[in-house]
Amino acid sequence: MTTQTTQLPIPTFFDAARVGEVWRVPYGDRAAQATDWATQHNLQPAATDSPRICLLIIDAQNTFCIPDFELFVGGRSGMGAVEDNVRLCEFIYRNLGVLTAIVPTMDTHTATQIFHPVFWVDEAGKHPQPMTMIAFDEVKDGKWKVNPAIASSIANGDYATLQAFALHYTQRLSDNGKYPLTVWPYHSMLGGIGHALVSAVEEACFFHNIARSSQTHFEIKGGNPLTENYSVLRPEVLDRADGSAIAQTNTSLIQTLLDFDAVVIAGQAKSHCVAWTIDDLLTNIQVRDPKLAKKVYLLDDCTSPVVVPGVVDFTDQATAAFQRFADAGMQVVKSTDALLL
Repeated sequence: MTTQTTQLPIPTFFDAARVGEVWRVPYGDRAAQATDWATQHNLQPAATDSPRICLLIIDAQNTFCIPDFELFVGGRSGMGAVEDNVRLCEFIYRNLGVLTAIVPTMDTHTATQIFHPVFWVDEAGKHPQPMTMIAFDEVKDGKWKVNPAIASSIANGDYATLQAFALHYTQRLSDNGKYPLTVWPYHSMLGGIGHALVSAVEEACFFHNIARSSQTHFEIKGGNPLTENYSVLRPEVLDRADGSAIAQTNTSLIQTLLDFDAVVIAGQAKSHCVAWTIDDLLTNIQVRDPKLAKKVYLLDDCTSPVVVPGVVDFTDQATAAFQRFADAGMQVVKSTDALLL
């Protein structure tokens, strides 16, 4: 099957200059416009699509995508996520007639989680600064330990077990070749404005929902206090030291994605949540049928790596990951390319 998409114009209400801002989507107006748009361009309900194409949008939330928010992904350009989301919105509008479903993932956190400062203290009882990396040896040697004050709310007061888990957790990351535990600024806080989708991206998803009669499928991740959850498909650590489970692989979403004829992936950050999600999807593909990798399209110009000038720069790691995905058969493309299925 080889099909080239027919691209549509971009609606006049879309304002690229406002993609880096937070504002209220006028749902009533957009719903009426989407209904008219469907009639004008003869858009059919998504249920009739052949081929069926899914757009997976990783964490296009204010906390990552709006300048001056907690974890703005600037990339090396300094405005990476804003520039990415301009292209992403335009991609959605141009391909509205062939995108069957949109699946935005929502990084979702509370204050007391293993990657937030309050979880840890040093020998003086001070919390680590954001962007501190905590290695297994530092936990083993006592440089960092779990904050005793959180044991009652996280572990029913069992501090010894919680501290033992922290040692196990950092060792598991090391053994599995993951990044060291990074202490992030408080971000994607449930109930906060940073948790919301970027307004322009939300608007594009809503417009697609109405125009194509395709319910936007929001996927929540990251609420487990005992593990990082970069990938929407699998938390970083799944078990305790005794082998008992603390989390599970999202097998339902994996199956949902692989049931489509094509999966297009964009979002933030390229070096972390995007890369780990793709990596987990690829792992499952290689177990089932390596040829399935060719159905995955990576929008290389709609994602940026974590770069904190003078502190960390994950650009090279992100580039290497995308090369590995391409070598495995996934298709690295630009948002302006016609989709060839």
